[in-house]
Parts: sequence; C-alpha cells; structure tokens
Amino acid sequence: MASACYAAPPDNMQKIVRPSAMRPASAIETGVGHFSEWSRGNKKEYLIDWQKGLSSRWIHIQGNEAGDLDSMAAALTWAYHLQHSTANTSHPVQAIALLQTSTDALDLRPENTLALHRSQMSSGHSDLLTLDELPEDPETLSRDIKGIVLVDHAAPLRKWEGAPILSIFDHHQDLGAGPDASPRVFAKVASCTTLVAERMLDELEALPEEYHMPHELLELILGAIAIDSKGLEEATDRDRKVAERVLKRSNWYKEDLDDRMQHLASILKAAKKDVNHLNIRDLLRRDWKGDMVDTPSPRTPTVSLGFSSIPFSLDEQIMKTEFQELFDWFAIEAAWTAQTGTDISVALNKHKVKDSHGNKHKIREIVLIVRSDVRINEAQADSLFETVKKAVEADKTLNVKPWHRAHELGRWQMVWTHENEDAGRKIVRPIIEKAVMAWD
Repeated sequence: MASACYAAPPDNMQKIVRPSAMRPASAIETGVGHFSEWSRGNKKEYLIDWQKGLSSRWIHIQGNEAGDLDSMAAALTWAYHLQHSTANTSHPVQAIALLQTSTDALDLRPENTLALHRSQMSSGHSDLLTLDELPEDPETLSRDIKGIVLVDHAAPLRKWEGAPILSIFDHHQDLGAGPDASPRVFAKVASCTTLVAERMLDELEALPEEYHMPHELLELILGAIAIDSKGLEEATDRDRKVAERVLKRSNWYKEDLDDRMQHLASILKAAKKDVNHLNIRDLLRRDWKGDMVDTPSPRTPTVSLGFSSIPFSLDEQIMKTEFQELFDWFAIEAAWTAQTGTDISVALNKHKVKDSHGNKHKIREIVLIVRSDVRINEAQADSLFETVKKAVEADKTLNVKPWHRAHELGRWQMVWTHENEDAGRKIVRPIIEKAVMAWD
C-alpha cells in the first residue's frame, strides 16, 4: 500500500505553484542612478516593442564590432540624447545603443568593466543591449527597424546593409556610406565620443529647456575621451574643448581639466593592460573586427575577412596554450575562425623589447591565415594566400621580415615582424582589404 504522504490530492484541491526565486543570470547587482535606470528601461521597451511587432519605431545606435570604450560611450550618449531631446515633441524618437559584441565579451576589455562600474551600471551588463541578445538575426532586423546611426565606424557591416543609415559620426576615413545621412560628421579627433558629445551639447543648449544630463553619462564620456587621447596629451583642440564643456557639467566641475583627464587615462590604461589572465581564444575575440569583402571572382564573389589585435608576441601567446607548442596556437585560432566563418584571418600582435642600452622598442607581428573549408576551395586558398602575402611583403611602410620560426609554419600560414610603431590595424587592414578586393 502506498504511503499516505504520496497520496494524490483531492480533485477539488488546487496545487499552489510559487514563482521561482531564481534571478536573471546577467542581473547580479542592479545599477543605481538615473543613467542605469534609463538604459535598463529602454532595453525593456525595445524588447516589448519587438514582441508586439513594433520594431519599426526604433533606431539602433551602433558602435564598431570591437566594442571598445569609445564605441560604447558614443553609442550610449547619442541614444540618450535622441530620446531625451525629442521626448516633448510631436515626433519622439525611440533609440537604443546596440553594442556589436556578445555580453560576455564586454568583460574581455577590463577598461569597459571599470568605466561601467564607475558609471553605476548593473553588473553583468544587464542594462545594455548586446548583439547576442537580439531577438532576430541582423539581416532580418535591419529590414524592420527605422534605421541605424553609425558611431566610430564609417560603414555598416554587411549584415546591417538592409537598414537606412540615418547618421554617421566617425574619426576614421570616410568610405562614402550613407551620403544622405544627417548629421554626417567625419573629423580627425582622438575620440569619436568627442564628435558625438559636441553635437549633443550644441543641440542640448539650443533647446527651450534642457533635459537632465546624468553625471554618470558625463563621466563615461570623459573616460572615453581620456583613454583615447592619453589624458589629452594627444588631443586635438576639438577634443579638449568638448572635454572642458563636459567637465563643467559633471560632478568634477571644480577640478582642473588636465588633472582629471590624466587621472582617468591612468586608471583606465591600467585596467586595459590587465589581460594577462585571458586565454588565446579570448585574446583573439576581445578586439575582433571582421566583415565580408567583395572580390572580382565570379566563383567566390565575397570572402570573410577578420582581424584581431593582441598585446602579446606570438611566442608569449604560444606559452599560454595547453601544450605550449606552435601547433596548439594555430589549432585554437582555427577553432575560433571556424566558429566565425572566416576565410582569411589576420592577428596583429604587439610587444616591447629592450635593446642593449635598456631602451624599449615596440615590435609588431602580422599573422596571416587562410582556410579552404568555408567559401573557397584549396586552389582558391593557394591563390588568395599568395595574393595577400605578396601585398604585405611589397608594402614599404611595413617593411616586414619573416618571423624567426616562419620555417615551421603550415600551409596557408605566414608570420612577419616589423618595427613601424604606428602600423596597427588602421594601416594594415586597408593593405590586406585592397589585395583581397583585387584577387581573382
């Protein structure tokens, strides 16, 4: 006979089911302050509208896919401004900052984590919208939303090409995208956030009545400008003037501008360097930029090209792998690019060495890898690899030399070193993209 404790309840008795006490995995500690509250509420409204089929009301403010502090601050600033500056008009704007990286990748940039913490945002980044939280794929969503605003990059990724480009703010080369965008601002400044904050302040001060500007957002803006301008040491006049205007509105208004910006740059730079604990996969993806590139070839009209930037030499990275061997680094890299569907990948490494006099010199490395299992076959991989290899070796600004273990590399793999301190991704990427676009 079954025990009484297992007896079924009478039919007329309703079982009481209590809600789970589990908390959202990302919402570890809710942020405090107006800015966090607005950002969290804005994300909620965006997802509610998507559920109701009202995505056409929304504008995405998008930084670049590397997700650095400049992109993040610029996107959040312009989204906040668009909503608040139009809130009391006949045509209020619904805008949200979309960080084009995954939620967990945000913490691969410790300076982002620190800046968000200092701005009293929620831990776990639950009040931010990241790429992996989109309820639809970008290709579909781009045709539904009202449009996109690009900050800190000059052209949309291929997956967002279905969306109208409403505005652009960038401090890189103008690629001609969005010719009818307004505002459309390109200028050589240290930080893209400078351009966004300048426009925001100009429009804010022209309003009949100013909206509330939270000190947390102002401090985020100053942090972005500080880290990109090295505490204003490499600032343009425009960076400096905007930083001064922002400082006067912040809780730091009594402080000296240079002192405050040097302090911000110092703590954010220290945080940015704190990446020694990251494994190879995380180092590859923490500063990853990739997109489709068109080629003249009718057989393979587009290929996927991706770039990573890593602050360690390849030798140092190899020692971080499980087996501390060359093959292991390339195996980890191949697993990452298989996941991203990349045909040709480039790792841009940098490190410093001391000469015989004790002086430090920056050494850069270029790691080129082509794979034949995504969009191209083996014969095409041979041709593409040789095309890009020749372009890199022929460039006089790089003046590359084969890496000391280049003879150990496998098929479609090459590593070079060079000593052009200024030749980071902004220099190398156009050289390789040009070669890919001419490959047939």
